[in-house]
Amino acid sequence: MRYIIALLSVLPSLSHAACGPDAPCEIAGGSYHMLVPDDVAEDAPALVFFHGHNATGQMIFRGGLRSEFAGAGYVLIAPNGTPIEGRSTRRWAGREGSSRDDVAFTLDVIADAAARASIDLDRVYVAGFSAGGSMAWLMACKAAGQFAGFASVSGALRQPNDTTDCPSAPVNFLQIHGFADNQVPFEGRAIRDWHQGSLWDSLSLARAANECRSHPDAITIDDQFRCRTWDDSCGAGAIRFCEHDGGHGLPRGWTTLARDWFETR
Repeated sequence: MRYIIALLSVLPSLSHAACGPDAPCEIAGGSYHMLVPDDVAEDAPALVFFHGHNATGQMIFRGGLRSEFAGAGYVLIAPNGTPIEGRSTRRWAGREGSSRDDVAFTLDVIADAAARASIDLDRVYVAGFSAGGSMAWLMACKAAGQFAGFASVSGALRQPNDTTDCPSAPVNFLQIHGFADNQVPFEGRAIRDWHQGSLWDSLSLARAANECRSHPDAITIDDQFRCRTWDDSCGAGAIRFCEHDGGHGLPRGWTTLARDWFETR
């Protein structure tokens, strides 16, 4: 977290400002939403969650994220993507050539949030859905050492992106994906001059960064998820891929699965 700590040294000391789940926190380059639980402890863990395409950070504070994470004392941070022309919603490019450096923007968001709330910078986690899941992969690719763990739901590392030394450090990465997802299929799909990315390629990059063998160390099946885990054979970090029967969406129980992944790693 050296980048964020350096930024904090030049940011003004702020109390809880009048921004939060409904009112955006404005910074250079964009905005974000934040939920600080009423009874939050000092040095609280934080979850950075990237919304999907055609959504906003404000929309993430419904349902499981609020109850599972904020209810357990996590500060929730929801960066806003770049505007979509003619709409009030946002998008994430998640690839090279985008109009904003979203990795640098996200690190600035975390620094600003840490100036407003007491956050343990060693327990900052990243998750996202769809295009936001692709952003979780991009953060792992470019800034893995800044975060304690990652979870992507229905997203892979988009292309074009430089995959040299990607992820940039060993990672604890959870991938959740629906077998029937045809919006972001396992193989990804080409859209104009870019590609959604292959989930198999993304997992292969993470295994290489963690120095894991190709086949999983454990396979588990329950009523909701079928999971393959790489941990014991890895030099560092751990990877889990969990498949469910649904399509493109946030499946029931994903927040419990993600929080357990973060807290047991």
